[in-house]
Amino acid sequence: MSETYVKRLSTILLDAITDKDPRVQEQVCGALCTLGESQPAEVLSACEEHLRLHEKLAHPYRTMVLRAMETVVSNHIGELDKDMARAIILLASNEMTKVKELVSDWQQAASSVLVAVGRRFISSVMEELLSKFQPGLLPHPCTVHTLASLSISNVFGMVPFLTSILSTMLPMLGAAKHDSMKVVFCCALQRFSESTLEYLANLDQAPDPTVRKDAFASDIFGAYDILFHQWLQSREAKLRLAVVEALGPMSHLLPSEKLEEQLPKLLPGVLTLYKKHAETVHVSKSLGQILEAAVSVGSRTLDIQLDSLLAALHAQICVPIESSSPLVTSNRKEVLRCFTVLACCSPDRLLAFLLPKLDTSNERTRVGTLQVLRHVINAAAAQMAVKKPFILSSMKLPLLDTNNKVKRAVVQVVSAMAHHGYLEQPGGKAMVEYVVQQCALPPEAEVLWPYLLEFLVPVRFTGALSPLCRSLVHLAQKRQEAGAHAPLIQYNGNVHLPSPYAITTRLLAVSSNPYVGDGRGAASLRLLSVLHQDIHPALGQRWATAIPLLLEHLEEYSEETLSQKEWEEKLLMFLRDSLAVVSDNTWVCQLTLEMCKQLPDYNGTPLEKNFLYKCVGTTLGAASSKEVVRKHLQELLETARYQEEREREGLACCFGICATSHLDDTLAQLEDFVKSDVLRKSAGIFNIFKDRSESEADKVRSALILCYGHVAARAPCELLLARVEADVFRNMSQCFSTKVLGIKVETKDLALRLSLVQSVCMATQAICSSAHGGSFHLSRKAELVAQMVEFIKAEPPDSLRTPIRKKAMLACTYLVTLEPALEEQVQADLIHSCLHSVMAMLPEPEEGDSHQESLYLDTMQALKDLLTSLLQRNMTPQGLQVMVEHLSPWIKSPRGHERVRALGLSACLLQFFLEHLQISALVPFHNLGLLVGLFSPRCADLWPATRREAVSCVHSLLYLQLGYEGFSRDYRDDVAEQLLSLKDGLAHPDPTILFHTCHSIAQIIAKRLPPDQLISLLLTLFEGLGDPDKNCSRAATVMINCLLKERGSMLQEKVPEIVSVLRSKLQETREEHVLQAAQHSVFVLATHHCATVVSSLLGSPLPFDSHTCTLWRALALEPGLAAQVLGLLLEKISRDVPFKESRAFLLSSTPDRVATLLPLAATCALHEVASAPASGPAVLELYPQLFAALLLRVSCTMGVQPPRHLQAKERRSASSGLASRSLEPCSSAVDALQAVLVRGGNEDVVQHMELDGGWQLLKTSAGHEEGVTRLASAMAKFAGPRLPLVMKVLFATQSSVYEVQRVTSTAFLAELLSSNVVNDLMLLESLLDNLTARQKDTSARVRRLVLRGLANVASGSPEKVQTHSPQLLTAMISGLDDGDDPHSLVALEAMVGLARLLDLVDTWDLRAVLLHIAVRIRPFFDSERMEFRSASIRLFGHLNKACRGDCEDVFLEQVVGGLAPLLLHLQDPQAPVVAACRFALRMCGPNLECEELAAVFQKHLQEGHGLHFGEFLNTTCKHLMRHFPDLLGRLLSTSLFYFKSSWEDVRAAAPMLTGFLVLHVEAEQLPQVDLEQLLAALQLLLKDPAPEVRAKAAETLGRLVKFA
Repeated sequence: MSETYVKRLSTILLDAITDKDPRVQEQVCGALCTLGESQPAEVLSACEEHLRLHEKLAHPYRTMVLRAMETVVSNHIGELDKDMARAIILLASNEMTKVKELVSDWQQAASSVLVAVGRRFISSVMEELLSKFQPGLLPHPCTVHTLASLSISNVFGMVPFLTSILSTMLPMLGAAKHDSMKVVFCCALQRFSESTLEYLANLDQAPDPTVRKDAFASDIFGAYDILFHQWLQSREAKLRLAVVEALGPMSHLLPSEKLEEQLPKLLPGVLTLYKKHAETVHVSKSLGQILEAAVSVGSRTLDIQLDSLLAALHAQICVPIESSSPLVTSNRKEVLRCFTVLACCSPDRLLAFLLPKLDTSNERTRVGTLQVLRHVINAAAAQMAVKKPFILSSMKLPLLDTNNKVKRAVVQVVSAMAHHGYLEQPGGKAMVEYVVQQCALPPEAEVLWPYLLEFLVPVRFTGALSPLCRSLVHLAQKRQEAGAHAPLIQYNGNVHLPSPYAITTRLLAVSSNPYVGDGRGAASLRLLSVLHQDIHPALGQRWATAIPLLLEHLEEYSEETLSQKEWEEKLLMFLRDSLAVVSDNTWVCQLTLEMCKQLPDYNGTPLEKNFLYKCVGTTLGAASSKEVVRKHLQELLETARYQEEREREGLACCFGICATSHLDDTLAQLEDFVKSDVLRKSAGIFNIFKDRSESEADKVRSALILCYGHVAARAPCELLLARVEADVFRNMSQCFSTKVLGIKVETKDLALRLSLVQSVCMATQAICSSAHGGSFHLSRKAELVAQMVEFIKAEPPDSLRTPIRKKAMLACTYLVTLEPALEEQVQADLIHSCLHSVMAMLPEPEEGDSHQESLYLDTMQALKDLLTSLLQRNMTPQGLQVMVEHLSPWIKSPRGHERVRALGLSACLLQFFLEHLQISALVPFHNLGLLVGLFSPRCADLWPATRREAVSCVHSLLYLQLGYEGFSRDYRDDVAEQLLSLKDGLAHPDPTILFHTCHSIAQIIAKRLPPDQLISLLLTLFEGLGDPDKNCSRAATVMINCLLKERGSMLQEKVPEIVSVLRSKLQETREEHVLQAAQHSVFVLATHHCATVVSSLLGSPLPFDSHTCTLWRALALEPGLAAQVLGLLLEKISRDVPFKESRAFLLSSTPDRVATLLPLAATCALHEVASAPASGPAVLELYPQLFAALLLRVSCTMGVQPPRHLQAKERRSASSGLASRSLEPCSSAVDALQAVLVRGGNEDVVQHMELDGGWQLLKTSAGHEEGVTRLASAMAKFAGPRLPLVMKVLFATQSSVYEVQRVTSTAFLAELLSSNVVNDLMLLESLLDNLTARQKDTSARVRRLVLRGLANVASGSPEKVQTHSPQLLTAMISGLDDGDDPHSLVALEAMVGLARLLDLVDTWDLRAVLLHIAVRIRPFFDSERMEFRSASIRLFGHLNKACRGDCEDVFLEQVVGGLAPLLLHLQDPQAPVVAACRFALRMCGPNLECEELAAVFQKHLQEGHGLHFGEFLNTTCKHLMRHFPDLLGRLLSTSLFYFKSSWEDVRAAAPMLTGFLVLHVEAEQLPQVDLEQLLAALQLLLKDPAPEVRAKAAETLGRLVKFA
């Protein structure tokens, strides 16, 4: 019976082997192996039969079965009988050779079964294999492979068969045609040889000790002959490697004479493979085996082949090793093994080969040789012992090698030597010294005079220039101290020493950047001073005074404080003085030549090269030969690197300095160059610049323009005016604008534009500074101004990156003063462009950026100079008006920095106009009001600087008016002078003081303003109300009010018109002063006609715009009026229905709820009124009514849509792209409620709700209850004293016709019970009674909330629970029985509430209902809804906890019945359910009266700890079966129920529970199990869609072997 049962289990498992999931397959195999541990014969029989009967079973599944069979056979080979073994052998042989093609996994598994059986039944296996290994026929490759594997696994059993196998195989070798078959034969020969060698090595243990190597020699040699002479020549790399692997062990079995005969061919043949294969480890391993075989037979041929062997092996060891390649590392080990063999047989020849290699300088060769040497010292210590002196002496050259890799290898050799006694030999001390003294360095040699001078000029030694100069100074001073008056430098034909001109040029050039390189400027000047006699004999006295002054200047400053321009001027002055002292044209020309020669050396140091250009200009200026001057200027133009900005600037400076003395020659040379092909853009445009691109040509023109500018700036004034039009400006224009095919083409190159601007500026400044500049007529003036305007427009308006705009405006300033005058439109364009370019720039740079700050200040000054120069040409009110009109947009700019600049410019222009005012007749200042209206509001600007400038402007305007009225320029008006005293008030940031000062300014203006200017002033100020600067807007209001007060109150009679104007202003602006005026007007109206005002404002379009909201808030300014308004609004809210139902479409299933208009408007208005701080007293007076009404308003507007016309309005706004404020009825009610809470002093409630997300929840249908709960909690916490009256109002809502209002009020009251405040206020009983009465409500939501509230007593007033326990338990049990819905939320709430109350209710009250509760909640354990499972299981735990280990037998039955579900739900997919199960099981433990089980539950099921479910379940089942064996049938039955669970993890846990129960049960309890039912269920689980479930079912089936 038992055998049949095991076979049935095996069959079930084998049927499941075709599962698609690899994990299930592995588990099935594992289960088969488990069965095999108990009944191996039955399992093997079932597997054999399964494979035999299922011929079409796919080979992957056959492979799995065969692997299981191999495991069972390997573990129970001693238990197999011969018949079973024979059946398995036949099956495996058939599986292995069923198909001719190679299917590696399947055939390998079958082969492994044969090998496993062959460990005991070798004869039977060989009989089967040899039947398929017949002479004359090629066998299946797997047959050969299995024979090879058997020879390794069962050496003593297999070797006796090898002679016959080899004799049969030998003819087959020639018949093998495919490389794959040849590889199999090679591997077999390798294994056969290895097993034979092992057999021969252990003859004392062998069954047949008479076996000799000779028995295999002839067959092995025959195989060798084919492998070596035929197969080794194959092109297939895999075959060659298989051959060479086989040749290694085969060589040991060859007859000695045959091996000796073959070695001359074998060794070279193997060595040749090194060149054919990248991976050579198999070659090296085989070579080592062949060498060992040769040495073992005492081969003499080895001596002949030794040199080639050593060379090949040495080449392998010298290959650079890659740590990431294990094959390379393994190959090195095999190669070193070969060296060991050779070292043992031929130590002298080996050392004679190795040691000379140490003398080579090649790193790889030396390192590789040292590694071999270290190895043979360790591995062949006996043979190397007598060679110690020889080896030590050969280490001399490696000890001198500085290569780090060589050093490392040497140290490793020394370490090996130390272990074998080498260091005690003569020469060993050198090894120790090498290790100790590795880092010793030889001393430096001294550098002597004058050869150090050779390093002075070459640029590559610039980094060492400072110490070099100091060393030369020291050496020179030593020579001077020795008394040598002759020149220090004795050339004596030494062409390598630098000339005096080269030294002078070099030291002057590097001195221009004096602090770099450890102060090389001072060092260079000191060297110049020491060498003065070698430079020129006449310079000694002059340099003795000049150079110390230069050095003193350097000591006074640092790198950060030194002015580079000033320092260069000092050096150039030093050069000019030196040239004047020498006064030798030949010497000057030689120096110039050397300077030009050294120019290219400074390409990498632009600053020094720039200075060297200036030096060249200085020396050319001192030269008297015109030919030399023009020749050098031409060379400079041809060789300059125009792409470099510093170089272009240096070249221009050179020409400018030269023009001081040679103006005609300089201009002539420039003009010749301009007329050359350099400026043409057609094909073949360049002569000397043929390879230059267009961009490079732009840089050339840029440099030429700059040259003209510097020439004009430095030319003698008396010569410039005659040349400037024809020779300077004309050529500048020609360089800037070229023509292609007659069309003018202008470049956008920045450097070119900057050069033109700078040059025009320099030239026009030079013109203006000349004696006749004022009368000079510049015909190109308009053209130059237009060009400058174009440049200014091209500059980015928001940033200041270049000095173009500054220099362009400066050039225009000079140009404006020249004749002829500019046209009006040209002048307007000039002003507009300059203002737009400068005013829009970002605010002034921070103080840290000194360059930007300086550029900004210079640019602003240039703009002021330009505007004043333009104003000076039209000193009339109209001219002033034109200038102010240009500035007006910037004065009103929303950006403060623009206003500051504009007001500053305006003040400057007004002051200039006032200072230069000339009145010949009394004429009106007709635009005074307009100008005062523009400037006066700026007295309250946000920026203090703007306020000061505005006062200055108004002050100047009043004095201009006095001037036009006929007062003298020195007249001082007392009223106007008061403006200056008001500046202090404007500096104060306090708005009160600021606007008071503005009021005073307005009073002064009112006193001095002519009547005819009042209208224009008021109109301008009204425009100022829309000023983006709020302060200025308010200042305009202050000034308007002051002016109206001073001039009359006529507007008081036109209230309707005032209101209309105020409403329009409110629509235009929301400034505070305008709002206050409107609010005050509405307030006055409402004090007389409150109801009318409220009704009319309620008629305003919804949503209320901002000005309507402002007017509503005005009604809260006085408490009495505010209370009256709030009362009216509450009446409007409650009088009408909150919504109406209508269908948007005729076919819609449910009607839409649409808010009614009047309550909605009243809610919005109430929010606005309550938002005003002044409404606080009125809100407190009506607090309970407001709170309750708005809370209920929130509840009945959830999901309610706005009125239809508002929806249409929103859609129109959306389609037109206009932003429109949407109006949601529920949100408006929430906003109003928040405002009431804040105004009622409960801002903490609002903030707490905001942080808790309560307000958002309150507005949604899904979260409304939670939102109300959070609101009630916050009210209990922060507004306890308000609750009695609020509750009184809410109690009345019990009879509301709207369900949602009853739900809201119930949720609010229920949450209050969770706070102790109701107990403190003695409200508990009344609240409990009210809620209990609501338990009969028709709404399930209300009944559910009632239960929640009753359970809240456990949190709010736990000490009162026992007092009210009958009432509470009755309500909860009633909730459990509420309705027939299996997913009743009322029942869920009852379970949650009971769990909270059980620990607090009276014990006797609880015992009466304990069983009823347990039975009622049991069905919920397996509810589809997580909340029900979690709540019911947790309540079950609390019921157990309440029993405290003393439960009645009836309840104990419930505990036992719930044990299996709780264990299985530990694998529930929902974490809350798992946590509930943990808790319930811990609570069940004491009631089971099993301490071990309770301890297991306590240990494994603590909250927050990880759980290894399998381990825990195993332990639990062990204790259950030990202490409660009678429960087996019941537990298995429950477990079977969960085999059909809808949750995958629970289904997987159910067979686990079954398996562990069976594993630990005693045999006598097995009759409790319905085995047929269990097997059927498990068999069904094997078809489960979840792989994990199928795997667990298979595992459990394996455990059922216990029933066998």
